[in-house]
Amino acid sequence: MINIRSYEVTDWSRLCEIHDASRVDELTLTVGMDAFLTLGQTAKEEGLFDGQLFVAEVDNVIQGFVAYTNEELTWLYVDPKFYRKGVGRALVQHAVANSAPTMAIELLEGNTPALELYLAEGFKVIKRIEGQLVGNEEFAAVGLVLRREET
Repeated sequence: MINIRSYEVTDWSRLCEIHDASRVDELTLTVGMDAFLTLGQTAKEEGLFDGQLFVAEVDNVIQGFVAYTNEELTWLYVDPKFYRKGVGRALVQHAVANSAPTMAIELLEGNTPALELYLAEGFKVIKRIEGQLVGNEEFAAVGLVLRREET
């Protein structure tokens, strides 16, 4: 069973472990590992704590986290050992249920597993953007903007 609860300061080290392991997979599929920065290096600058932050626990161990504002899902990371076990989906559904009727998300082109999850949850690709990797601008990146609207 997946339990979703609010982030607590004592969760920080586990979030770092999850982000850093999952980010390796994300960058391998997209812009390459040379662009890797840890959660500790990026969290504050990229606004991890600017909105709502929730964690997903399985057997009382955090296995993923989601951050979102009223209109944007800003962060979603799951421990690689828990990919395709419903943790990411539960976190996306939590964010959607607790935000505005229209929600957007940006992701790196090539991150097919994430794209498939968002599409399955009702998001649609609305724009493709070529530019620099947010938070590590020395790297070129292609992003997709997705939007989900309640009907």
